[in-house]
Amino acid sequence: MIGTTTVDAVQHGMWINERLGAGSAYHVPVVIRLRGPLDRGALIRACAAVVERHPVLSGRVEEDDGVPYLRSGDAPVEVAHIAAEGEALSEILRREVVRPFDLAAGPLVRFTMVGESPLRHLLLVVAHHLVFDGRSKDLLVAELAAAYGGARPPVFPVPEVSGPDTEPAPGFWDTRWREPGLVALPGAPGRSRGTAPGRTVAFETDTDFAIPGLTRFEVLTAALHALLRSYGNQDVVTAIDLSTRRPGDAAAIGSFVNELPLFSRPEAGMPFADFAAGLRAELRALYAHRHLPLARAVPGLRPHAALAPVSISYRRREEPEPDFAGLDASVEWLAANHAVRGSLQLQFLDTAGGLTGSLRYDPEEVPEAGAVAGELVALLDRLAAAPDAPLSKLLDIRAAHVAEAVAAAPVTEAPGEVDDPLAGEVAGIWEEVLGISPIGPHDDIFDLGAHSLTITQIIARMRKRLKLEVPLDAFFETPTIAGVLQAVRND
Repeated sequence: MIGTTTVDAVQHGMWINERLGAGSAYHVPVVIRLRGPLDRGALIRACAAVVERHPVLSGRVEEDDGVPYLRSGDAPVEVAHIAAEGEALSEILRREVVRPFDLAAGPLVRFTMVGESPLRHLLLVVAHHLVFDGRSKDLLVAELAAAYGGARPPVFPVPEVSGPDTEPAPGFWDTRWREPGLVALPGAPGRSRGTAPGRTVAFETDTDFAIPGLTRFEVLTAALHALLRSYGNQDVVTAIDLSTRRPGDAAAIGSFVNELPLFSRPEAGMPFADFAAGLRAELRALYAHRHLPLARAVPGLRPHAALAPVSISYRRREEPEPDFAGLDASVEWLAANHAVRGSLQLQFLDTAGGLTGSLRYDPEEVPEAGAVAGELVALLDRLAAAPDAPLSKLLDIRAAHVAEAVAAAPVTEAPGEVDDPLAGEVAGIWEEVLGISPIGPHDDIFDLGAHSLTITQIIARMRKRLKLEVPLDAFFETPTIAGVLQAVRND
């Protein structure tokens, strides 16, 4: 059993955003389609065997003094069965994918069997990102297939990681990190770093866009940065998902991922291969920091569901398709979760057969997001034929046109004294948690170096000692003692 473990900083960010209302943004679905005479009992036992082997899936998240802990779960993991009669399969899948998890009760995975016909079946697995990542999909499906056929779980090789695993240099982010602004995109500027209901555009290409000395991930990332430059972004930033798996985690289902920002400044006259090589060097510098969440390295970083409006996740899959004891099986590895983190969230699966992409977007914010997918595929085709061509030959480089709404700031009076008897007691709790004294009523908690963990600790202590129930979003909207107390009074 997993017993009790503290969640790491990345998981803590997910937990915070769940409390703020993330919807299904952290739901990770896998759709397995099976054709042939299915042994339902064997498949149910296979699901149970995988959960028994990876008890983190049956866990729950319990809060103690504002700190979330991942504990062994008591709730059994069940396999639901739905007969697809009178309801479209797509609607069944959507409903089951977006159905909320009860993190405090668990489990953090659910299985749903859908019978389409006597010889056509579907198994939907939905896990929470707190305990599940892209590599976990491969592990789970392979172990399900083996258990269904009565075999032992397969042995997986140590996963490849990008670049060396070294200790981060002090001050690495001091000159690199800056808050991302608006991103020029087709149709409208992207600004979101939160979560929203989302749609998905699927695309694929079998173009061989390899460039000597670069991995396909590095070429793909450079292509996305160049494309964003063509939309008018002089300075480009994307959030990058990096694996934090170590050799001992090769066969473990869990959440082994960290999101870090990647900055670049593409020049129109620069050959693409040269730009990609420079971006490769920056990526390699990031790899040494993939185990350190940015919130731990940058004081005062406000928690967001996405570090930048545009994010990218890439996974290389080498294993053969799973064998469910002779059944005809196919897997939808990039199944939609009907939500998006940020403005655009691009997921890529690279196999011997080509590159498959899934672009998640908020149609209210980026109505023409589908154009990004088509233009990225077209760019990969062009650079495969001419990798040394300058960006201006490969793309229509536009002038910056992010319409930032810069209105004249209204004149405001300096904040006055706070006439609230609780202000001193609240300040005492803030000073205790942050280790800073004194803290004034108008000091911004993020400027003082707070992060998501310290805020939840403050909320817990204000609840316990002062009997004040402070909504989490009050700290993000009015991050001062005066503002938080005002929010409590108005609630």
